Amino acid sequence: MRRIDESMDKIALRIAVLTVSDSRSLEDDKSGKILVGRIEDAGHSIAARLILKDERAEIAEQLRVWCADPEIDVVISTGGTGLTGRDVTVEAHRDVYEKEIEAFGTIFTIVSMKKIGTSAIQSRATGGVSNGTYLFALPGSPGACKDAWDEILRDQLDIRLRPCNFVEIMPRLDEHLRRK
Repeated sequence: MRRIDESMDKIALRIAVLTVSDSRSLEDDKSGKILVGRIEDAGHSIAARLILKDERAEIAEQLRVWCADPEIDVVISTGGTGLTGRDVTVEAHRDVYEKEIEAFGTIFTIVSMKKIGTSAIQSRATGGVSNGTYLFALPGSPGACKDAWDEILRDQLDIRLRPCNFVEIMPRLDEHLRRK
């Protein structure tokens, strides 16, 4: 089903990676390392990388800072998407979204179901747009990060994917901000 138009030039995006965890450091952040490796392997660059604690206001503020940075095209967070009391990443993302990409969570659930069955119901992966920047919140497990990147984001963040992709509409994501 994946169809890449090899006649087109690839566009390298600048992607920030945020790990949300009360216990991880950069040294032992497996999910963040997986995302960084896959992002770079796909020809994109890491614009920023950070670990924050599970604090809704701090997460939302960092997302806003990165969305205001013209050197960042995409933000991918990992962690804090579950159902426990400390899982606030989804709420922080939604505090920032101008528009939610509702089908992202649905497609992530479909991908997850193939791997972990009905346990996929516990994930609240989400995607959205703010200030012309794409934002995606992934679960904190290494497997979930691999699945989200390999099955969804790798292709949608490649302008050569046909029939359509996220990259080709990037110039129009913030058009409402430029209207007079």
